[in-house]
Amino acid sequence: MDSLSKEIHEFCLSLLGVTHVVQWGGSDVYKVGGKVFAIISTDSDNLPRVTFKASEMSFEMLKNEPGMRPAPYLASRGFKWLQRFDDRTLDDAGLCDYVRQSHAMVMAGLSKKKRLALQNPA
Repeated sequence: MDSLSKEIHEFCLSLLGVTHVVQWGGSDVYKVGGKVFAIISTDSDNLPRVTFKASEMSFEMLKNEPGMRPAPYLASRGFKWLQRFDDRTLDDAGLCDYVRQSHAMVMAGLSKKKRLALQNPA
């Protein structure tokens, strides 16, 4: 895992109620309440690509910016997910902000019971 991937990995794990699994051909997948909010994968040159859920406005603003694109597979199915493949538009701090927002959006979509369970683990 390169330094960016390690930094984002640690950041994701610091958020409330996060679980981590490796799936889909070796991608690091981060979930809250069983729902995906971020994915770290690598391209053929072993460079990190970070995929996250975005608001409709963020998706429209960033989808065609340098270093960004609609997330393969997810965006083609109508979901508002972006993938950062380099830092020309979005630096690492900005990326963490968007990942935090992705986590919050997914968390907000969980049932009240699941949210409460994550906020008050037994």
